[in-house]
Amino acid sequence: MIERSSGILMPISSLPSPHGIGTMGKAAYDFADFLAAAGQKYWQLLPLGPTSYGDSPYQSFSSFAGNPYFIDLDLLVKDKLLTRAEVNACDWGDDPRYVDYGKIYASRFTLLKKAKACGFTRDREAVAAFERENERWLPNYALFMALKRHFGMKSWTEWDDEDIRCRTSSEVIERYRAELREDVELFTYIQFLFFRQWEALKAYIHSLGIRIIGDLPIYVAMDSADVWAEPEMFQLDEHNVPTEVSGVPPDCFSEDGQLWGNPLYNYEAMAKDGFGWWIRRIGGAQKLYDVIRIDHFRGFESYWAIPYGETTAKNGRWVKGPGMSLVGVLTGWFRDLDFIAEDLGYPSPEVVQLLSDSGLPGMKVLEFAFDSRDPSDYLPHSCNFNSICYTGTHDNAPLALWRTEADKADIAFAKKYLGLNDEEGFNAGIIRGGMSCQSRLFVAQMQDYLGLGKGCRMNTPGTSSGNWQWRMLSGEASKKLAYWAASVATLSAASSLLLSAFGRDPVGELTGTIFTACVGYLITYAGKSLGEKISRNRHGLDADGNPLPDPSGNTLNNEEAKG
Repeated sequence: MIERSSGILMPISSLPSPHGIGTMGKAAYDFADFLAAAGQKYWQLLPLGPTSYGDSPYQSFSSFAGNPYFIDLDLLVKDKLLTRAEVNACDWGDDPRYVDYGKIYASRFTLLKKAKACGFTRDREAVAAFERENERWLPNYALFMALKRHFGMKSWTEWDDEDIRCRTSSEVIERYRAELREDVELFTYIQFLFFRQWEALKAYIHSLGIRIIGDLPIYVAMDSADVWAEPEMFQLDEHNVPTEVSGVPPDCFSEDGQLWGNPLYNYEAMAKDGFGWWIRRIGGAQKLYDVIRIDHFRGFESYWAIPYGETTAKNGRWVKGPGMSLVGVLTGWFRDLDFIAEDLGYPSPEVVQLLSDSGLPGMKVLEFAFDSRDPSDYLPHSCNFNSICYTGTHDNAPLALWRTEADKADIAFAKKYLGLNDEEGFNAGIIRGGMSCQSRLFVAQMQDYLGLGKGCRMNTPGTSSGNWQWRMLSGEASKKLAYWAASVATLSAASSLLLSAFGRDPVGELTGTIFTACVGYLITYAGKSLGEKISRNRHGLDADGNPLPDPSGNTLNNEEAKG
């Protein structure tokens, strides 16, 4: 069960690195150390799969494979699979704040091919064991990626050979597997390297008492090994063309809705084998994460189906989903795995009932809480224990940016409700307010701890460029920041004991306001007092600023004390 605690949302891609993108190398281990020093118990990630066009982690070539970009090159050098000169010869971009995906794509696979040439024979037995352990997905994925290379990286729906596109016979599949053996081995070895590094990193994270939250997109990409290998599990016609695709209807954020374009599931076919496809998928995610956040949970109750070929999401329709017939299978099958249900938006009574029936914690987002016009059940005092409270998700602006973009009346309400003040700081006050709520877990984006705003947003929904690029700079996750976060986390733990004494029942808004404001002032005062005391001790002054006598009986003058 998810314990009463806090965590930080920080994608692997956003870690600092000299090689253009965050990896599973030193910076990842350092960040795990930062989390431990900061008193955090959870590290939340974005999906770890290999990204497709647009670089979105929610559009992956596989639901099971790992992203080759996250393989750390320094570790490959240490393992004698690459040389330092080979790594340094590549152009990784000149801005450490942002990922340049174009330059990474041009260099990364060239280096990984060199690594395979050095290590594949050496690691043959270990690779063979890895293949056996992942036989349900790895052969299909490796062949799929080899075929994409063969057909100029086109989507599989555009491959020239219809026999392999539609997998008409095992003979065709085996013929291509033999013809493309070198590339099949390459993509197999890349996954071997990814999982070897991930398992080592995960073990280290666990050694610090930290659990990993992973994001599971409810849908898979059309251009993926998942759909190509098992088209019968999706709503496709006889030519493997989608009949309807995914999205969400128009709302106050988008007058056209959002056209995601993912193929929809054939739940009737899935149900025939007891939702085995989903069991395998969650089983794959369980190898990566300790807790799984199910993105767009409401799609299990009903989903927005848009006719294939539409240019907007306007002309879609609601279709009933599998509900508890699927959710119950997953929670029953994976009893030792924790789930989080992303239930944001305007859930229908049916979605609310499904969440209740599932027993899964839903989500509360503070940036949605402070609506000065309408009451919100996202306010800290309204958060029930079986929920996860966030400052914002990867789809929200960092707090510093939200402060400048939100309605001024909403910001004024947040300041009044949480007792925000300049001495404590806006971001610090929001984080303190989130930690003092009744949710079992509080999560903030790393940008919120760093106070970053403009240019540091991870994703803007409905846009196709400028996303998934933000990176933390080396040194920003400082000891000073960790100590502050730890102090807030400690006081949050104390507040949870107080709340539990009241049965974790929601308190009145006024009481909640007073409580969180008092905690905020306490943190501010304690931090200020501690800083002043440390400064006085360093300079040999008493509480009134007068020099302290030294052990010899001499008294230092003020100038000597300050020096």
